[in-house]
This record gives sequence, C-alpha cells and structure tokens, in this order.
Amino acid sequence: MASLHVTGLKGSGIGPLSLQVGAGETLCIHGPSGSGKTLLLRAIADLDPNSGEVALGDMRRSDIPAHRWRREVMYLAPESHWWADRARPHAPQWPQDMLQALELDSGVLDREIRQLSSGERQRLALIRVLVRSPRVLLLDEPTANLDPNNVEAVEQMIMDYRERHAAAVLWVSHDPAQRERIATRSRRMQQGQLQ
Repeated sequence: MASLHVTGLKGSGIGPLSLQVGAGETLCIHGPSGSGKTLLLRAIADLDPNSGEVALGDMRRSDIPAHRWRREVMYLAPESHWWADRARPHAPQWPQDMLQALELDSGVLDREIRQLSSGERQRLALIRVLVRSPRVLLLDEPTANLDPNNVEAVEQMIMDYRERHAAAVLWVSHDPAQRERIATRSRRMQQGQLQ
C-alpha cells in the first residue's frame, strides 16, 4: 500500500508546506476557521490551482490525468454536490450493509436530494466516496452535521475502511475528543502553514 507525500505545496492561502500520511494512518488537521484546512485538502486533490509535488507511493500527481488522480485521492466536502435530483445515480452501487450501518434505509436513495437532511446527505456522500475504493481519503469535517450516534457510526465506518484497505486518511476536525478517538497523529494549521 502507498503513502501520501506532499512536498512544497503552495496555493492561494496555503504553503509552502509538506506532509506525509502513511498507508493505514489517520492524520488529523485542526486549527481556527480560515486557517487553510479546506484549501489544503482541495489542493492535494488538485481541485484548486497549486504548485509543489504530491505523490501516492511512486505515482506522482503531475504524471497522471486529474480525473485518475481524483479516483485514487478522493475529497469529501462538508457539503457535497449532487448533479442528479436523487442519490441513486451518484454511485455505481449502494451496499445495503453500508446504508444500514449509517442508519439509512434504501428508500432514501429515491427521495429528492433537496428533501434530505444535511446529515443524510453527508452520510450518503461518504458512502458515495467509499464504494469507489480510493487509496486516500481527504475528509473535511465529515461528521459536522451529525448527531452523536451517527458520528460514532461514521467514525467506525471510516476506521474500518482505513484498516481494510490500508488507506491514508487526512481528516479535518475541530473536535478535540474526536481527534483523540480517530487520529494516529495530529497537526495544527495556522495562517496557511502546518505547525
């Protein structure tokens, strides 16, 4: 399995900065709002203009097409975008066990996205990412809109995925208790720099 290596990454509002997330590791990033945490994740995913080098093992981001990189290194936004009216077309499959683990019935897939709660959309977006089997998860506050029971279920699903796939996980969290539960290690971000 491969580690994520970031070297000299610089973009609007961040860097230059470097970091590494090992296969099977969860690195939590925390810091005040506006410190660049989301910008960091978006730059690693190559969603915003940036310079520097990012690699997954020996696969350098600059050597492959952007769509292929984004299938290996997937970004989960706090509020995901949906291009169809309903959830079902957004993933190649919706495993029943994953839906059940996150307390979602299969009927939620055929309801209009605008009728779903923010927590339902957030949990569905996580499943949508995981069924594509990325090697790196870039998670931007993935439990922000969830009640405590669903926070626990989402954390467990991500940790199980990390262990099963030896995935590298970069997780933005403002919650110190959550970081204590899930992080292999943590770093603070301040004014676009990692400390």
